[in-house]
Amino acid sequence: MKLKWSKLKQDKVRENKDAVKRPQADPALLIPRSPVVTIMGHVDHGKTTLLDKLRKTQVAAMEAGGITQHIGAFLVSLPSGEKITFLDTPGHAAFSAMRARGAQVTDIIILVVAADDGVMKQTVESIQHAKDAQVPIVLAINKCDKAEADPEKVKKELLAYDVVCEDYGGDVQAVHVSALTGDNMMALAEATIALAEILELKADPTGPVEGTVIESFTDKGRGPVTTAIIQRGTLRKGSILVAGKSWAKVRLMFDENDKAINEACPSMPVGIIGWRDIPSAGDEILEVESEPRAREVVHWRKYEQEQEKNKEDLELIEEKRKEHQEAHRKAREKYGTLHWKERSFIKYKIKKQQQPLKPKEKAGGDSNVLPIIIKGDVDGSVEAILNIMDTYDASHECELELVHFGVGDISENDVNLAETFHGVIYGFNVNAGNVIQQLAAKKGVEIKLHKIIYRLIEDLQEQLSSRLPCIVEEHTIGEASILATFSITEGKKKVPVAGCRVQKGQLEKQKKFKLIRNGHVIWKGSLISLKHHKDDISVIKTGMDCGLSLDEEKIEFKVGDDIVCYEEKKVLAKTSWDPGF
Repeated sequence: MKLKWSKLKQDKVRENKDAVKRPQADPALLIPRSPVVTIMGHVDHGKTTLLDKLRKTQVAAMEAGGITQHIGAFLVSLPSGEKITFLDTPGHAAFSAMRARGAQVTDIIILVVAADDGVMKQTVESIQHAKDAQVPIVLAINKCDKAEADPEKVKKELLAYDVVCEDYGGDVQAVHVSALTGDNMMALAEATIALAEILELKADPTGPVEGTVIESFTDKGRGPVTTAIIQRGTLRKGSILVAGKSWAKVRLMFDENDKAINEACPSMPVGIIGWRDIPSAGDEILEVESEPRAREVVHWRKYEQEQEKNKEDLELIEEKRKEHQEAHRKAREKYGTLHWKERSFIKYKIKKQQQPLKPKEKAGGDSNVLPIIIKGDVDGSVEAILNIMDTYDASHECELELVHFGVGDISENDVNLAETFHGVIYGFNVNAGNVIQQLAAKKGVEIKLHKIIYRLIEDLQEQLSSRLPCIVEEHTIGEASILATFSITEGKKKVPVAGCRVQKGQLEKQKKFKLIRNGHVIWKGSLISLKHHKDDISVIKTGMDCGLSLDEEKIEFKVGDDIVCYEEKKVLAKTSWDPGF
């Protein structure tokens, strides 16, 4: 036999094909750009109404329940000719990821605080986001037209969070406004422009585009659409863009009023159509030279993610293997010294215990798992809902299993998935067509559509509670104390009988009873007989005497014991999970 020396295969290291940002531009090429301003603040403090006044439109009235649940991007032209790009972020507790994203792409933050409410939880969180992103703040104290408004109190409260207004010798401008009546709106805009001038915001309008995805969603007839803010370069039709793990050839661009535009300069918010997949909100947009290059970048990013995942999986597999080896070793130790006959007998006994469940038992065992499918209108809302679900901590009561989540309307695929997993479909701001609803009804799948995030979470809590086993509560009907004990003979048997007086409520023969001695329950069960003098009787009222015998003969009565008559009621359990709002 001849030997053949084979060479070890060398692992090919794939070269990094990722697209990266360009280096900083030459300061001489930069031109001034309009500021990007994010409006932040607690829920219901009047952020959207403030924006409406600046835009002279009606956004707030169209929002479900009057609370904002998306990031909106708008370009506002002021009478002085200046332009400002506004981002409106949700103030609701569930959307902290969206607010953080709003803080990262922005130059200035307008912090809206209601004069009658003062500083609230999300106000503090917004200040934190602003500090993390190192963005200057302009304070807008809203609802100053109300009688109970107290702007000075707000300024004092903010001192605790290092937001020092100009009145107190700080550098934060405070403007008293009323979004409803439109008071001092121009003063707010001017304060913002003044701050922008101090910051000297500039951008490079030449070369490949860089930007950030603010929000993404699918639209019927237009496919995946993203709202983006351009940060560098000028975006034109036909450009090839890469964001996250998807790419686009720009087919169409439009502004916030759905008007088509041909080019977008830095700090303009723009809707982009032509994506292959939906990019995630917060992804960085980079322009590349050609489609093949874009595919290459996306392939590389997917490959990189796979490598990461494999690494994590390997570690998990190692841990699992060690556990298995340990368990196997322990199992072997048991049999170490035994004769082979004894060993096989033990094995046979273990096997017998592990007999498979009957199919009926199998189906019943999974009642406290709630599989759910989530569909949202935009990427940000789905992310917010998933973040809330990460806070779920009641897995010991009922497991919450996320089968699938996505952006867009509810499809046939979702219904089939829900049927397979016996799950529930939750839709947030999406539709389910008649065909889908009929299909779901036929397959017995629940579809729950919600427009407001609180309602969706409440519904989810109810659904979880309904999967929990009922709690059995004992309701006392009557109590009696034992005054004497004696026994009577029935045939050849001696039956102990307790002579009692009813102290409270009444004793009913059909209900359940328990015997209490020194505060401990020593028996639970039902009665054989209940007599008043010589007559059998079913109900004994307060103050009457009676004789009773139990269905267990071994129990001995003692004078001074208590007999309690009670009934069991099933009460629906409530889940202990509290999402925090």
